[in-house]
Amino acid sequence: MKNAIRVLHVLGGVGLGGAESRIMDLYRQMNRDEIQFDFLVHSDERVRKPQFYDEEILSLGGHIYVLPKFKVYNYFFYRRAVRKFFAKHREFRVVHGHMTSTAGIYLPIAKKAGAPITVAHARNAGVVKGPKGAATRFFRRGLCEKADFCFACSTLAGQDVFGRDVVNAGRVKIIHNAIDVRRFTYDEKFRETAREQLGISGKLVLGHVGRFEYQKNHPYLIDVFAAVCEKRPDAVLLLLGEGEDRIAMEERCKQMGIGDKVRFMGNCKDTERYYQAMDLFLLPSFFEGLPGVLVEAQAAGLKCFVSDTVTREAKATDLVTYLSIEQPAQKWAEEILARADYERRDTSHELTAAGFNVYTQAGGYSLFYRKGDSSGL
Repeated sequence: MKNAIRVLHVLGGVGLGGAESRIMDLYRQMNRDEIQFDFLVHSDERVRKPQFYDEEILSLGGHIYVLPKFKVYNYFFYRRAVRKFFAKHREFRVVHGHMTSTAGIYLPIAKKAGAPITVAHARNAGVVKGPKGAATRFFRRGLCEKADFCFACSTLAGQDVFGRDVVNAGRVKIIHNAIDVRRFTYDEKFRETAREQLGISGKLVLGHVGRFEYQKNHPYLIDVFAAVCEKRPDAVLLLLGEGEDRIAMEERCKQMGIGDKVRFMGNCKDTERYYQAMDLFLLPSFFEGLPGVLVEAQAAGLKCFVSDTVTREAKATDLVTYLSIEQPAQKWAEEILARADYERRDTSHELTAAGFNVYTQAGGYSLFYRKGDSSGL
């Protein structure tokens, strides 16, 4: 491990998010005698509080470094902090930037400090509304010229971050978010045990996994569930995740009279248990890059109902139905109930064939990190 190639992943944090989970799936598959991951995260706290993946990263031999959060007005302070970091840390062969909002700042500095390979990796296909989103768009301008390699989890994400012309010119490598397929593969006995433990045996169980924030469109999701309950009073909704909008959503459920049917499970390490317990998966997001949770749900053999703003590249099986979030929630409820009766199956071969298995993708990343050859990805 002493002589291992060190790869620095730059992120907002290492909490339980989509990009973070996909990177950790990959990290677990690396030969860490050859390739070791480190993480550069952002925080305003004087003493940063540990996040979801801290303990595992440290146990695998990785380091976690911290930069101040970028807030536009602290542009020069942020640049100085980045310069200071890369002047001190010259051990990284690859600087892999998943935080594209400021990649145009930190990647050129890393390159100038001697990093052989820099990567800008588009992980989402939209930004939040308002000044924050506008600032993100501004600082992403010309990003493709500021990195050695441009990666994206989907064509939509690539177009959103780097621009349609750059993608059409073949300058962006599309690498689908891969998962640990074996972890999520459908298992009937596991399902029965999970449902019994959760006290939901005999119920129609809908589920969602995602942060409580604007992008995930929880108000609409809850409206859809309320409409389902009108026809199926035995329905239950499992919501996995945390976020700033959670309390507001809990209050919304109480006001709508479905508080006793919606279970807020928080962040869970054993998400595969909940996928097994679900009957149907919902993802009415305003935008996504290529949602790993949708891949996980398909791996668990779940019927999935997804907003039509989500890339079709995420559809690895015939289990995914795309619906418009512009139509009334009642329409989603009708579609869901019409398709609620189906037979769960093992989809692992389909996911692997579609390129969503991290075991096969890890080899391509290993080659890239060692030799700068992205042909295996």
